[in-house]
Amino acid sequence: MQHFELKGQIRQVGNKAVIKAFRKQGLVPCNLYGGGMDNVLFTVDAKELRALTNTPKAYIVDLVLDGKQKFNAVLHELQFHPVNDNCLHVDFLAVNEQKPVSISVPIVITGHAVGVQKGGKFFQTARSLKISSLMKNLPDDVTVDITSLDLDKKIKAGDIKLDNISVLTPKDSVICGVKTTRNTAAAQAETE
Repeated sequence: MQHFELKGQIRQVGNKAVIKAFRKQGLVPCNLYGGGMDNVLFTVDAKELRALTNTPKAYIVDLVLDGKQKFNAVLHELQFHPVNDNCLHVDFLAVNEQKPVSISVPIVITGHAVGVQKGGKFFQTARSLKISSLMKNLPDDVTVDITSLDLDKKIKAGDIKLDNISVLTPKDSVICGVKTTRNTAAAQAETE
């Protein structure tokens, strides 16, 4: 899995006025926890954070705090302003090489479905898949081959098998499929 380096400054616990002042300076308050460590409060530059949050890709985040402390983490929770869509707060979850990491990775669709060639319509309902694995086994994305997908067939999360990786998305969640269109149904009725 790809790594993303993010630099930040450690901060102290503050009230609403302090947090508001950080946001006016273009900083986003963040929190790092998990892995048996104490919570670490810090701020990051909002522009640098956008490169991490405004992408479909998943990353292991290498946090560098005050230029010397380094932590591995994953994005856990993001809070956005309801009107201007600025990031208000980020929670990071500390990870290490020994424990499995739960993370959502993007789904990449490959191939041309047989059902589409017969006149069906392809649809995709999920753009990412929640998985769990050791950090060394985490993929950048999950590739789903739809070549054998026929009319009125679906691929569910339970159909995806990955080596050394557990799929956490519910097994009956539909990833993609091919629907029969009215024209295809009419053509089949004529031939019968």
